[in-house]
Amino acid sequence: MLSPFVGQVALGVYAALLAAGGLMGFLKAKSRPSLIAGLVSAFAAIIALILTASGVAFGFPLGLALAVFLFVFFGYRFAAKGRKFMPNGMMAVVSLIVAALLVAVMLDITPPAA
Repeated sequence: MLSPFVGQVALGVYAALLAAGGLMGFLKAKSRPSLIAGLVSAFAAIIALILTASGVAFGFPLGLALAVFLFVFFGYRFAAKGRKFMPNGMMAVVSLIVAALLVAVMLDITPPAA
């Protein structure tokens, strides 16, 4: 049985990793698209975190949608760009782990009694 807190921690760590990845892409390759995409993705994860912490039911599905989208995005880039693990392979794995955690949390949440 997973507490919603586990999902919230996962979203917080995911947001930090997304922001750090975008910043690293900018610092190493001077890639503005990487910086913008990383920060926008991190912002979406933070919004999902805030919604879940506020008790809004849409928070976890929003985080799940983000994680699935980024899993597909990074997985495709990993497969298409010569199978270099960093950064695409790592972010695909992280996105898959976050998605699995969020699904597990969403399946454990019981609706409030009426």
